[in-house]
Formats: sequence, C-alpha cells, structure tokens
Amino acid sequence: MRTTYELAEELADTAHLREQLASAEPEPYWLDDPARPAPLPRLEADVETDLAIVGGGYSGLWTALLAKERDPDRRVVLLEGRRIAWAASGRNGGFCEPSLTHGSSNGKSRLPHEFDRLEERGRENLREIGETIARYGMDCDWEETGLLQAATAPHHVDWLRESAEEHGARFLDREAMQAEVHSPIFQAGLFEPTGAALVNPAKLAWELRRVCLDLGVEIHEYTHVRSIRSDATSVTLTTTHGSVVAKHVALGTNVFKALIPSARKYTVPVYDYALMTNPLSAEQLESLGWKGRQGISDLDNRFHYSRLTTDANGSTRILYGGYDAVYNYGGRVEPRFDQREESFLKLAAHFAHTYPQLADLGFSHKWGGAIDTCGRFFSFFETAHGGKVAHAAGFTGLGVGATRYGANVMLDLLAGTPTERTTMDFVQKKPTPFPPDPLAFIGARISLSEMARADRNEGKRGLWLRTMDAVGLGFDS
Repeated sequence: MRTTYELAEELADTAHLREQLASAEPEPYWLDDPARPAPLPRLEADVETDLAIVGGGYSGLWTALLAKERDPDRRVVLLEGRRIAWAASGRNGGFCEPSLTHGSSNGKSRLPHEFDRLEERGRENLREIGETIARYGMDCDWEETGLLQAATAPHHVDWLRESAEEHGARFLDREAMQAEVHSPIFQAGLFEPTGAALVNPAKLAWELRRVCLDLGVEIHEYTHVRSIRSDATSVTLTTTHGSVVAKHVALGTNVFKALIPSARKYTVPVYDYALMTNPLSAEQLESLGWKGRQGISDLDNRFHYSRLTTDANGSTRILYGGYDAVYNYGGRVEPRFDQREESFLKLAAHFAHTYPQLADLGFSHKWGGAIDTCGRFFSFFETAHGGKVAHAAGFTGLGVGATRYGANVMLDLLAGTPTERTTMDFVQKKPTPFPPDPLAFIGARISLSEMARADRNEGKRGLWLRTMDAVGLGFDS
C-alpha cells in the first residue's frame, strides 16, 4: 500500500514543480542574510592557551561559552575551518528539542536504566538554553512553541493515542487537529507543549559567537586544523598558518573527519534536504490556521518536519524538509551534494499534497547538508592524548539542543573529575561501529528500502530492520 507521500509523487505535475523550484536560491535560507557577521581573521601566529576548541558550530560555540562561564580567566581559542555556522548549525530546521536520546522509544531501548534521568537532564538543558538566550539578550527568534506530531496514516492515530496516555501530552482527534492546522492529510495529532522550541539556527550561532567574543574567547575563522599531537603536558594543533599549544582541546567537528582516529568508525554523514517557501499573503496564512506556530513532524520512518518563520520584512514563510536521507559512497561530504534535484522535487510534491491551498506558492531557497549520524542516533564521547582531548559527535539531527549538553560533558571530561554526567553509560558506552564501504553503502541502501516498505506496512519493521536494530546499526532519517 502506497503512503500518502508516495501517492503525492505519482499525482504531481513534475513540470509545474520544476517551474516552482527554478528560481529558488541554491543556498540555506538562514545564511542568505545581510546581517551575517563579517568573517573573523584566520590564525596567523603560534599561540598558547588553556583551552583550544576545534569547530565553530553549536558544539564548539557552546563549549567556549560554558568554559568562560565556569572560569572567566581561562584563555579560550576557537578555530573554525570555514565560517561560523556554515555547516549543520546554519542549515537545520531550527527545532530545539529536549531529548538527548533521539526520542523516548530510542532512549528506552538503548539506555532503559538511565532514561528517566536523561529525560530530566534534557528538559533542564532546554530550559537553560532559553535562560542563556534571555540573559545575554540573544536575538535569535527563540519561540517556545512546543511540538505537534501529525498522523498521516490510520496506524499513526493509534500510536499517538498511546503516546498521549504514556507521556501526558494532548491527543488531538481529526477535528481538533484540523482546528490547529488545516491539512487534508492530517488525521490526528499529538501536542507536546515542551516538545520543542523554535529558533533561527544561523542567528543562534551568530549570537553565540557574539557572546563568546564579549566573554573574551578568541575566534579564528578560515583556520583548518591539519594535525594534532601531544606531549606530557600539552596538545599542539597545527594549522596552515600557525599553531596552538593548549593544555586541553575540545573537538566539535561532528560530521567532518575526526581528529581522533578511533572516533571515525562511529559516524557516517547522511544528507538531509529542505525547502523554504516564498512569503505567504495574509489570506494564505489564514487558510492554514497554525495559530500556535508549533513545529510539526510526521511519524513515518521517512519523516518530514515543517515550521513557520518570520523574515526581516515581517512576512511569514514555511520551512519544509526531511524525508530523504542520503548516504554517499565513501562517506564523502562535498559541496556538490548540497543540491539534489530529486529530493527537492519530492519535497515540493509532498508540500503541495500536505497544503494544497498553497500549491502555487513557490519556493525561495533549496538546500541540503550533512548530518553526523551514529548507530544509536544520539551523541557519543571520546577522550584521547592522556585525557587532554575530548571529542563529541553523532547528534543525528538533534544537535540544536543536545550540543549544549555535550559541551558540558566535554568540559567535565577535560576537568578530569568524575561527575554525574561523565559516569553515566550515556557517556561511557559507545555506539556500534559502522562497517567500511562497500558494506556501509549497501547496508544504507537496503535499510532505506526497508524503511519505505515498513511505512507502507503500517510501520511493521521487517527482518532486516529488526536485525539492524538488534546489532545496534539501525538507520534513521
């Protein structure tokens, strides 16, 4: 049985979709902003510091900010190979969720004995993100809207009803769901008031950059770290035009090749794609309802996410993304993969099917980016060089919120004194390593095919997916 989105692709006018996508800018909407900060100078000398951080996305920026809050006198130097937020931190949907385990079912199955504590820590982490934004006056369009899960198939309705009873969230039958958001394919819903906050992801990174600079963090962009080595007392990072000698190093390179070789086997890059619509007229916005501005996701394995955002002119647009999860042979991360017409055509067809009243709205931006996924779908941690280097990666699409928690973990690990965070299996255990290509590539293709089959079969996972789950190599979009 075809899913509603597969039906949408069959019914789509491909020529019309190509026309709608033709004028869309091939770059992330969030980064196409005249308010983007000017680049900071690259490292041109040899420096010594207390803490060096590699990576200028959320992971590195949160680590820098929290390090200065813990010890304002500590010298902190952050090195970014390109520009702040140019990678995943400036390309995502801006959903900031409390989960540290990629959802409750995943967390319960992998760390059942720690799940309740991790849920509590995740809620605490999300609250502290909001408090930090308020404390430093960070202009990043933070909205505590909650999360709305949408049922697009009959079996989803039962799932949501059961989830509401388990978690105390509000179940919405078809009539109540339509009152929230007017889409003919939404059969029911589940509203979690604390399920997610929304943010402009690039602005969040740029504001973290501003606060870090104000606190005295030294940031160098266009500074690629070529190698790492250590002696008994320090770690040396070698870059193209200078070096950094540090007492401790935190690595927030995420999807890019880890500077700790032992960590490389745990992650693979999976490409995700998104569209941003043209501005909605007042009439078009009214036709949607969506007064609560909640972030929306559906329940298929190949899921979508969508949200409203307001641009600098006060106009409302819709971000619509997800569904395809593309692993390229060799685990390559290259600019040419940021554009994938096949995925954009699918998303445009699904959007028109979901919101038929907006079928002629068109799109202003189309883009993709790589997500660092690991076998357990949530972050893992590694130390090296005698405990002087810490590494975090594997956030699998939930890094907007979870990177801050990961930053605290890295700082705890570098401090060398055990804490509640560092003694939990969440930190102590590692995911199952991925096999090398061609096995990883073949396995990813089979898994995606089987996920599609499960979506057509009321979510029932076949033997392949059950086996992958059992060995810790599940594959999720």
